Amino acid sequence: MRASALGVVAGVVSGLFGVGGGVVVVPGLVMWMGLDQRRASATSLATIVASAGAALVLFGRAAAVDWSAAAYLLVGAVAGAWIGARFLDKVPAAGLTWAFAVLMLVAAARLAFG
Repeated sequence: MRASALGVVAGVVSGLFGVGGGVVVVPGLVMWMGLDQRRASATSLATIVASAGAALVLFGRAAAVDWSAAAYLLVGAVAGAWIGARFLDKVPAAGLTWAFAVLMLVAAARLAFG
């Protein structure tokens, strides 16, 4: 039940802001579901295709997608995700958690202060 509630929150946040997996699901899985950082990251990625696909149908119908930019992003994202997944087990868990926290803080600061 908790995982479903977390999924709903992540889906709403994803639909509104274009984020969800990394920003909502990973911390939720760690703090609320008790998963370690590695398993939370992998589990989050396992849900992205379906949740992004659901939103993509609506955004595509509304002509809200820049398909050219999306194609270029896809190439880089696929390569980057493969590289990240290969290194996930090589990064110490504490370092991974701290790096994620720093990334979220930097992103928040950039949004708040431009």
